[in-house]
Amino acid sequence: MLKDKKILIMGIRNKWSIAYGIAKSAYENGAKLIFTYMGEENKDKIEELIAEFKGSKAYTLNGASEDEIVRKTFMKIKEENGKIDGIVHAIAHANTEDLHNEFITTSKEGYSHAVDVSAYSFVLAARTAKELELLNDNASLVTLTYHGSTKVLEGYNVMGVAKAALEASVRYLAENLGKDEIRVNAISAGPIKTLSAKGIKDFSSILKVVEEKAPIHKNVTTSQIGNVATFLLSNMSDSITGQVIYADNGYNIMGV
Repeated sequence: MLKDKKILIMGIRNKWSIAYGIAKSAYENGAKLIFTYMGEENKDKIEELIAEFKGSKAYTLNGASEDEIVRKTFMKIKEENGKIDGIVHAIAHANTEDLHNEFITTSKEGYSHAVDVSAYSFVLAARTAKELELLNDNASLVTLTYHGSTKVLEGYNVMGVAKAALEASVRYLAENLGKDEIRVNAISAGPIKTLSAKGIKDFSSILKVVEEKAPIHKNVTTSQIGNVATFLLSNMSDSITGQVIYADNGYNIMGV
């Protein structure tokens, strides 16, 4: 499905992450993988993590929402790999206190940080890739969102606002890039027990509720989300753009 396509996955951290699930599915479907990760001190850990993806490369990106840093990294990626066929944006962050306290207490700094890292970084990646002519024709951009963008979920707070901004960005980017036949979509995954999810209050309770209420009575896995991403990165989805694809075993349709 992705034979010989070069896919950049931004924000891989560990084998429990959604980014890893996407990498595994994309690789199994023939993709050549490129990664960015945060923290030079994590280089050995990341190289060990991606060793199973033969021929892959990884680049440090300390500042995914910093214009010049992203430009320099993308220039290096193009120089060493040529044009690519897709970008997976798996980057998000909010301050712990802004997740644990009531949303109304969110500071200006905390609000700006969450939106900057979780939403603007995707806009920046898309713009920089376009300006540098990094993307091949019929390329696909995919980002990750969550149900808390449209519903109030305890413990999600400012991240819900950031994800709402991200989803709106998907629609506007899809319109802007459509003339270049570049597609832009988001996957709204059901809750998954990743390391990042540990920052969400009572996350285990969320998993239990979804398992009870979703039409398919179980939680999704990183491999399932990986398969959805592979479809969106492939030419099989060449008529789909500007969409938020729910992959949550149907939980979002329930009136609970």
